[in-house]
Amino acid sequence: MNTVLSAMAMDYPPEKLHVYLSDDAGAAVTLNGMREAWRFAKWWLPFCKRYGIKCTAPEAYFSAGEDDGDENGGFGGSEFVQEKDHIKEKYEAFKKSVTENARIGDTRSNSRRDHSAVIEVIQETSSDNADAIQANEAKNKPLLIYVSREKRPSQPHHFKAGALNVLLRESAVISNSPYILGLDCDMHCHDASSARQAMCFHLDPKISHSLAFVQFPQKFCNISNNDIYDSQLRSGFKVLWKGYDGLGGPCVSGTGYYIKRVSLCESSISEAGDAMKLRQCFGPSNEFIKSLGQINKPDRMFVQRNNAQPNETQLLASCAYEDGTKWGKEVGFLYGSVVEDYFTGFHLHCKGWISVYCDPKRPQFLGSGTTNLDDFLVQGTRWSSGLVDVAISKFNPLIYGPFKMPTFLHCMCYAELALFPIFYFLSLWGFATIPQLCLLNGIPLYPQVSNTYFIVFSFIFLSSHSKHLYEVLATGSTFRHWVNEQRIWMMKSVTSHLYGSVDAFMKKLGMREASFFPTNKVDDVEQLKRYNMGVFDFQTSRLFLVPMVALVILNMASFVVGIARGIFVGELDKMFIQVFIPFYVIVMNYPIIEGMLIRKDKGSIPLSVTLVSALVSLIFYFFGSIIFM
Repeated sequence: MNTVLSAMAMDYPPEKLHVYLSDDAGAAVTLNGMREAWRFAKWWLPFCKRYGIKCTAPEAYFSAGEDDGDENGGFGGSEFVQEKDHIKEKYEAFKKSVTENARIGDTRSNSRRDHSAVIEVIQETSSDNADAIQANEAKNKPLLIYVSREKRPSQPHHFKAGALNVLLRESAVISNSPYILGLDCDMHCHDASSARQAMCFHLDPKISHSLAFVQFPQKFCNISNNDIYDSQLRSGFKVLWKGYDGLGGPCVSGTGYYIKRVSLCESSISEAGDAMKLRQCFGPSNEFIKSLGQINKPDRMFVQRNNAQPNETQLLASCAYEDGTKWGKEVGFLYGSVVEDYFTGFHLHCKGWISVYCDPKRPQFLGSGTTNLDDFLVQGTRWSSGLVDVAISKFNPLIYGPFKMPTFLHCMCYAELALFPIFYFLSLWGFATIPQLCLLNGIPLYPQVSNTYFIVFSFIFLSSHSKHLYEVLATGSTFRHWVNEQRIWMMKSVTSHLYGSVDAFMKKLGMREASFFPTNKVDDVEQLKRYNMGVFDFQTSRLFLVPMVALVILNMASFVVGIARGIFVGELDKMFIQVFIPFYVIVMNYPIIEGMLIRKDKGSIPLSVTLVSALVSLIFYFFGSIIFM
């Protein structure tokens, strides 16, 4: 509910602000929470407006103890403090009410994948007795709409992209705002002026006609200084996206973007001529088709708020509405990949649209990053699978992009994102196994130290790592973060990128259906404690643990054998690089060794996993020896 409240309190004319919440589970507790949020908003919104509160999420505002009023106009007197305390009491009552509703239970909890559509405009349906909301007060608050689309087991729902397209249709017939902010449920507005900042780009006459969306970076409020899981996604938001911004802009990045409504359906509008073609493209809703002609007419946009008929909104949220239409293919957010943001952004750029990356000093949005290994690897697997879905389809950026995108460099940016899971898992598995197996069998792969070509291999290794270290330091991070990124890169490459790539190929071959596993949004206290201490938590699936542990065991064995060969046989000069590689792997993955051999807490690696991994390493060595002998 903090996400909803923070969006409602944005510094923007309330008659032009409409907040929609998509509840794919159709949970009654969420709908009740929305109603409670609407009641609390009559206290929270005026407070934010009166004192110029920047962080408009009440939980974050009160937890951090921010006195934004002091920073904006000098509101620091007793009146401000008194009202702040009063609002805090109201917020605590609001939280208590929501919590009590959650404890009562959800009568529809067993039908989260099989339920009818529920569309409710909270402003109209909410009713209080003693605490009635006056009509003039309601006018000063944004529309608040709850949307739960129909879901049936027999109908594909297309995960997040399907939910976004339902929101796109519902918002078109209810409010039809020309610009849309996409915000995930674990994010909140940290600066109330983000909409105005985005409009500076969208209304710029030099780029407005071709600008599809403004992307703000994802930043997180729960990341520790150590950031052992690289949850801040530094490489993407601090390096890559800034580079892409000079080539046509970054892709849609899941959340924190202001997208132009017309960019998601303009080409289909122009291609469709008569009413029959429009229906074939956009579906049978006359109200929605009528709204398409009013997207770029702001003078008519807000004459009537919420004039949609209930039957029309139910139709637009039905699971069969998109059958036989171009939704998800050419219209709206695209299907075909679980990373609908990347896929949709790629198609927008292929159609000639551009995007802008805006990274102001104060974070515009803050959220919760992954703080345990399990969520991190599950998330990485999902992203890898979605990216490889695109890479092995007809929309591969290197095949589809050159004929559509203005510059080949921009095309290469998208290709790098789509292909890196495959390249990383292949290269890391080779890096962690082939030199080691050859070392165990006495087969030299690299030039000996006395050979001139030894300098070439050393230069490649040092230059690549120096470049990465420079990027880390240049973006304000530390040497420790560089070590963490190297470590996590190895862990993800041998697990998430491997499984994600395999998953994509299996879907392509028809061996399994697409799936979407959202990361956990609730923190475990013990896991969070270990995370803040900089200690890895290995409470994750054996599918993730066994490859990591097995490769570490293989590298430990090869390093010991390599040192023994150097001491007793005198082959250190010949095998130096092959001895150094497992040493480097061991050093970078010391937390795994610690979890296997030293730690005994709940977050350590179970003995059974260590034994299974040792057996896997032995089998791997046996078959590897047959190949390399």
